[in-house]
Amino acid sequence: MPSNAGTTRLVIVESPAKAKTISGYLGPGYVVEASFGHVRDLPRNAADVPAKYKGEPWARLGVDVDNGFHALYVVSPDRKQQISKLSKLAKEVDEILLATDEDREGEAIAWHLVETLKPKVPVKRMVFHEITKPAIQAAVANPREIDRDLVDAQEARRILDRLYGYEVSPVLWKKVMPKLSAGRVQSVATRIVVERERQRMAFRTAEYWDILATLAVQNAGEGPRTFNATLIALNGDRIATGKDFEPTTGRVRPGAGVVHLDESGARGLAARLDGRPFTVTRVEEKPYRRRPYAPFITSTLQQEAARKLRFSSQQTMRTAQRLYENGYITYMRTDSVNLSETAIAAARRQIVELYGERSVPPEPRRYTGKVKNAQEAHEAIRPAGDNFRTPGDVAKELSAEEFKLYELIWRRTIASQMTDAVGSSVSVRIRALSSTGEEVDFGATGKTITDPGFLRAYVESSDDENAEAEDAERRLPTLVKDQPLTAEELAAQGHHTQPPARYTEASLVKALEELGIGRPSTYASIMQTIQDRGYVFKRGQAMIPSFLAFAVIGLMERHYPRLIDYDFTASMENELDEIAGGDHAAVDFLTSFYFGSTNGTGDQAIAHAGGLKKLVTENLSEIDARSVNSIPLFTDDEGREVVVRVGRYGPYLERRVPGEEAAPPAEGEEGGAHGDRAPIPEGLAPDELTPEKVHELFLGGGGERKLGDDPATGEPILLKSGRFGPYVSSGERRSSLLRSQSPDTLTLDQALQLLSLPRLIGTDPEGNEVVANNGRYGPYVKRGDEFRSLDSEEKMFTVTLDEALALLAAPKTRQRRAAAPPLRELGVDPLTEKPLVIKDGRFGPYVTDGETNASLRRGQTPEALTIEEASEMLAEKRAKGPAPRKKAAAKKAPAKKTAAKKTAAATKSTGTRKATTAKAAPAKKAAPRKATTATE
Repeated sequence: MPSNAGTTRLVIVESPAKAKTISGYLGPGYVVEASFGHVRDLPRNAADVPAKYKGEPWARLGVDVDNGFHALYVVSPDRKQQISKLSKLAKEVDEILLATDEDREGEAIAWHLVETLKPKVPVKRMVFHEITKPAIQAAVANPREIDRDLVDAQEARRILDRLYGYEVSPVLWKKVMPKLSAGRVQSVATRIVVERERQRMAFRTAEYWDILATLAVQNAGEGPRTFNATLIALNGDRIATGKDFEPTTGRVRPGAGVVHLDESGARGLAARLDGRPFTVTRVEEKPYRRRPYAPFITSTLQQEAARKLRFSSQQTMRTAQRLYENGYITYMRTDSVNLSETAIAAARRQIVELYGERSVPPEPRRYTGKVKNAQEAHEAIRPAGDNFRTPGDVAKELSAEEFKLYELIWRRTIASQMTDAVGSSVSVRIRALSSTGEEVDFGATGKTITDPGFLRAYVESSDDENAEAEDAERRLPTLVKDQPLTAEELAAQGHHTQPPARYTEASLVKALEELGIGRPSTYASIMQTIQDRGYVFKRGQAMIPSFLAFAVIGLMERHYPRLIDYDFTASMENELDEIAGGDHAAVDFLTSFYFGSTNGTGDQAIAHAGGLKKLVTENLSEIDARSVNSIPLFTDDEGREVVVRVGRYGPYLERRVPGEEAAPPAEGEEGGAHGDRAPIPEGLAPDELTPEKVHELFLGGGGERKLGDDPATGEPILLKSGRFGPYVSSGERRSSLLRSQSPDTLTLDQALQLLSLPRLIGTDPEGNEVVANNGRYGPYVKRGDEFRSLDSEEKMFTVTLDEALALLAAPKTRQRRAAAPPLRELGVDPLTEKPLVIKDGRFGPYVTDGETNASLRRGQTPEALTIEEASEMLAEKRAKGPAPRKKAAAKKAPAKKTAAKKTAAATKSTGTRKATTAKAAPAKKAAPRKATTATE
C-alpha cells in the first residue's frame, strides 16, 4: 500500500516477527521497526534509580506518592540501543504510526514510545486485531489518537501493583523469609491453591457400597440385549452416594435420610436379589439438545489447550503469540466472544464446504460473554482473514506445537457456527422384591445422538478426567413400563469419597476468571509467577502449594485479610475498568488505596484502616514470626502437637508436649533432624503428611535414628537426613552415605567405616601421608596434591599402601568415564519427535533430547515427570535461546593518591561535608500519566 507521495512513515510494533509480517503488507515509503516490547518501566532496584533522584524518600518505590503519584520511569538497559535506533529513524520520517497491540498494555507501550522518543513529527495510533493485508491497510487508513484513559488505567495498575508489592513484601522478609514477594493477584491465586490443599488435609474419606446389576430383556428388537443399572433406593429410602458424606468427618450428613450400605450389607442384599424377577416401573424420554460452545477467549483457550494438548498457560500464550504475529490467528488476549460479520460468513462458508448445508443454522450465531468485568471489546480468538485456512492448508508452514494450537482454534471457531447436537435421553426405573420382601429400586440412563451437529468439529474436554465425553452415547434397549427383566449379574461395588481435586493451571485460570480477578493479559504470568516464587509446584498437571505458601497466606489472612480478599481484589479490577472508561481519576483511586482518603473511589475497608501504608507499618509489631511460620497438623497418640515449621533451610517437622518450650535448633541444623525434629522430603505435598507418614519421617524415613555407640569413643552414632541427603554423625565427625548405601539398611559397621574417612593408608618412603577418601567425582587416593581415582567405593576401605603407591606412580591419564545410563527414558517428544531421557547431572537431574537440556524444577522428580511436562520444559528452554556470555568486567584505573590527598585537604580546610544538591520544589499534582521521565 503506497503512502502519500513523498511521505515516509515509521511504523513501530512490539516484536521483530510482527514487523516482518506487517512490512510485507506495506509498500515503499514505510519503515517498520520493533520496540521489543516495553521500552521503559519503574526502576527494578536502587541501581536503576538515576543519581539525581536517589536521595528522594520515594525513590525506593519509583513512585512519588506525595506528589500526585508521579511515576519515575527509566529506559530498560536492554532497550537503550533500540531506542537510539528508533530515535534516529524518527528524525528521518514525516510521520510515525504506533502499531502496538490493541489493549491497555499496547496503548501504554505506544504512550511510552512518544514520551521517550519525543518526536517532532505527527504521531498516530494504528490498531488492528489481526495481521492480514486488509486489516493492516484499514488500520493505516483509519488511525486514531492515543487513548489516554486506557493509558491511565494501565499506569494505575502498574503503580498499584508496585505499591502493593513494595509495601507488603518487606513484611514477608522480616516475618517469614528473605527475598519473598507479595502481589495483588499472585497472593490471591496462591490463597486459592492453599485453601484447596487445606480442604484436602481436612478431608476424611468414607466408604459406601451399592450394587451394579446387569439386566437382560427377552426378545430384544433393535438395540442391545443387556444394560447396566445401579441400586438407587431401598424400601423407598435413597441409597447413600458420595455427596451424602461430610468431607471433614467422613460421616453421613445429618438429616440426609439415606441408607448407608457397607460391604456386608451390599453383598447380603445382592444375594437376596439373586434369581428374583425385575420389572420396569417407569420410562421417561426427553429430547436432548446441546448448543455449540462460544469461540475462544484467552482463558478458555488456555483451559482447553491444557486439557487437550497438555500445554501450560505460558506455552499456550507463547505459541498463540507466534501464530498471531505471523498472521494465522486474531489477537490472543481478549475476553470477548464476538465474531465479526466477515468471520461469521467465512465460518459458515467453510462449514458448508466441509460438512454440508444441513450443518449450518438458518441464522448466524452470536454469543454474549459471561466473564465478570469483561474488559476489551475485541473479537474472539479465531483464524485470521476473511477466508479461513484449514489445518491442512497450514500444516507444512507451522511447527508441531503451532499446528496443534491452530487446529484447536480453527475447530472451535467452526463449531461455534454449526447446528446444535440433538438426540434423546432416557431415564429408566426398575424394581425388584428381595427374598425377604425388601422393595429395591435400580436406575439407568441412556443417551442417543441422532444428529451430532457441531460435535463433528469439536468436543470440549472436562477438568474431570473421569467425566463422560459429550459425544458419547449410552444406548439402552427399547423398554416399556411393566416390562419384565432378568438379572444376569448382581455385583456389590465399593466406593470411597474423594477429596476435592487439586487445581490445574486450566482450572485455576477458570476460578480467577469467575471471581473477576486478573485479565487476559495476566493469566499466564500469574501461573508462572506463583511457581517461580516457590509458592506452588506442579506434579503432573496438579498445582500443589508449598509450606512456604501456607506460611505466607497464613500471615496475610491473620493480619491483612482485606489484601487477599477475593471481592476486594475483583473490586480493584472494577476501579481500573472505570478509569479506562474515563469515569474515574486514577490519582483519586491510588490516594484512597495508599493513604486511606475516603474522598476517592478506592476500597472503603482499606480507606478506613488508614490505607495500605498505615496498615503494613502499624501492625508489624503484632506479627509473631514463630506463630506465622508454624503450621499445625495434629496431636499424636502421645499428646504431642505436631507442626510444620518453615525455616531458613526449608520446612521441617517438630513435635512437643503442649506448654513445653521447644529448644532452638542448633546452627545449621534447622530443617534437618535435630532433637524432636525431622526434615520434610522435597516434593512432598502438604496433604500427604498423614500421622502414618509423620511417624515414618521421625522413626527412620528421614528423621534421626541411633545406630549404636562408637566402641572407641562411646559416643552415639546417629543417622540423620540433612539438606544434602542422609549422613551419619558422631560427636564432631560426620560423613555422607555412599551412592550404593541406603538409610533403611545402613548398619553400625558401615557407619563406622564412613566415619573413618578420610582414611590414612600409611606414609610413603619420604614420609608423605597417603589417604583414601570420597569426593565429588567419586572415591580416590591422595598424596599431597596428587590424586588418583579408585574404581569402586569399597576400595576406599580396602586399598593397601602398596596398591595406592602403585596408582600414584602410574602416569595420570585423562580417561573419559563411560556415560552413566539415563535415570529414565520418557519416550518421543510430541513436539519434536526426538527421544527424551532424564539424566543425572552435576547439578541434579535434567531432561534432554540430545540437543537441549532442562533441569528439573523444584518439586519435580524423575519418577513422576510426565512426557508432556518434559516437552514443555524443553520448549521453554529452546524459546529462551542460549544464555548470553558474561562480559569480563573492565578494570578500573587506580585513583591517584595525590588527588585523593588534595580532596581531603580541601574538605578539611573548609570544614564542610561533601556538598549536596538542594531539594527541588515539589511539582504540581497531576494525573499519573504525566510522569517524571528519566532516561539517563
